[in-house]
Parts: sequence; structure tokens; C-alpha cells
Amino acid sequence: MNLIYCYDAYCGWCYAFSPVVKQIAASYAGQLYTEVLSGGMILPDVPKPISATAGFIQKAYKNVEAHTGVKFGQDYLWHIFHPEQSDWFPNSEKPAIALSIIKELKPEKAVSFAAALQYALHFEGRDLTDDEAYRHLLPEYAIDADDFYRYLHEDSFKEKAYYDFALVKQLGINSFPVLLIQENESRFHLVSKGYADLDTVSARIDKILHELRTKHSH
Repeated sequence: MNLIYCYDAYCGWCYAFSPVVKQIAASYAGQLYTEVLSGGMILPDVPKPISATAGFIQKAYKNVEAHTGVKFGQDYLWHIFHPEQSDWFPNSEKPAIALSIIKELKPEKAVSFAAALQYALHFEGRDLTDDEAYRHLLPEYAIDADDFYRYLHEDSFKEKAYYDFALVKQLGINSFPVLLIQENESRFHLVSKGYADLDTVSARIDKILHELRTKHSH
């Protein structure tokens, strides 16, 4: 059975939730295979500057911090509080392509890489639309930079990213994060919609797994 984490690199609540998902993926590794799907939260036809959402984020990030204990970095917040000086045009496409490369080369590292992308953006203030924002991560995942950058601009990996976006839409998900357990091709069980802490998520997973075992043993 699969645990499916629907997330977006630009989603602040996902940034807070990823450490929980990392722990869950590790503790349930024997029972559930964790898969990450990129949601495509920001895919503008025409690039929009960070000033379009900065006002909202200025309030929202405090809420995320207060609820979850996660911290947003000063280098990220500079862009949020100086949007007119920022050169950021957020777009979910490139981080999703980067993730699809990891899913192909190091599938067991997908959860960790998703969390690392979010830390790079929300804490270190790296621009995920910039190719160079990924370079510092590659040694940690033992991925050759030349290979990675070739793949980053290959249509096949872009198609994989857009396949994820389509799958998330098909699951009826339009806000993030969402965690699901996939029982089979057509049956999914909701573990959490939005942020939940480790104990809550564990308890829900245990309950669903127990119900499924009971159901399948009859």
C-alpha cells in the first residue's frame, strides 16, 4: 500500500508538514511506501511577481509558525516584505521537474528531497525558478550535476511533473498538503488535509490500516 503526499514546493503549510511526513515515511517504511506528488499550485500563464501574493504571505506565515513551530528564514521573508525590490516570479514547474528527476533516480529519497526544496525556499530564500537553486542539494543526494541539469531541461521529466499535476487534480485535491493512503487503483483514504502533527497523523494511519486489515481478513 502507498502513502501519498500531495504537496507543492511553494506551499508554506507543506513546508511545516514535510518534517512530519519525513518521520511518518521512516516509521511506516515496513508497511507503506511513501510517494510524493507535486501539486502545481502556482502555474501562471503569464509570470506574476511575488508582490501578487506577498501581502497574503506576510500574515499567513505567522499563522503557520504559531501553529506548527516551524520558522521561516530572514532571507525568504526579505522578499515577502520587500516585494517591490524582489526579482521573484514564483512558479511550481521547475521544483516539480527537479522532484521528478529524484523520483526516477533515487525514489526512496523523494520525501527528503521535497522537504529540502522547501527548506531551500522558505528558510534559505533560494529562488526555485533558478537552476542554480538546486546545485547545493545534489552532492547530498549523490546526483551528478551534469546529469541533473541535462534532465532538468528534458521534455520527458517535464512531462512527468505535469503527469503529477494532472493526477493530483484527478484526485480532487486543490489545496495542500494532503496525505492519503491508497488501498488499490481506485480507493483512497484521507489521512490529513492541511497540517496535522505527528501524533495525529500516526493515529489516523494506524486506524485506517487497522480497518483495512480487518476488512481484508473477513
